[in-house]
Amino acid sequence: MKEKPIHIPGRITYLVCVDDSNECRVAIRLAALRAHHTGGQIVLLYVIEPAAFQHWAAVGERMAKEGRVDAENRLQALAAEVHDYAGITPVLFVKEGSKAEEILRLIDEEPYISAMVLGCAPEGKGDNELVRQLSSELTKRLSIPLIIVPGNLSDQELRDLT
Repeated sequence: MKEKPIHIPGRITYLVCVDDSNECRVAIRLAALRAHHTGGQIVLLYVIEPAAFQHWAAVGERMAKEGRVDAENRLQALAAEVHDYAGITPVLFVKEGSKAEEILRLIDEEPYISAMVLGCAPEGKGDNELVRQLSSELTKRLSIPLIIVPGNLSDQELRDLT
């Protein structure tokens, strides 16, 4: 699923952890525009979090397979959007575990990742748990810049920023 880019000094690679939220789309678009304007790259990470409770192993295995297929389909769709939007083909990863832990692990494993872009839901519009985790207790372990983008920015506002 992944094609590892070769690190080019001065080339910024933006990591975006994806889900189905609107703020995620805004983060992807900002990262895509920044990468397009600077000759950079994008890494999209989808983390499949374990189900809280599973009665039977067979059911759990089937759910895991379906989750992986869904994650890969979602990443392919988002990769196509990034390509259409900014002409960049992102590197794709699917991991299983806690989002925050898998993000930190990927950053450690892939030293070419230069910055992370995270969308923040407008107040009362969504869950900002990952933003809270990465911008509070986990910042001691985060080794790259974290760019937090308001999830209600329009495409024009994003273009104006880049």
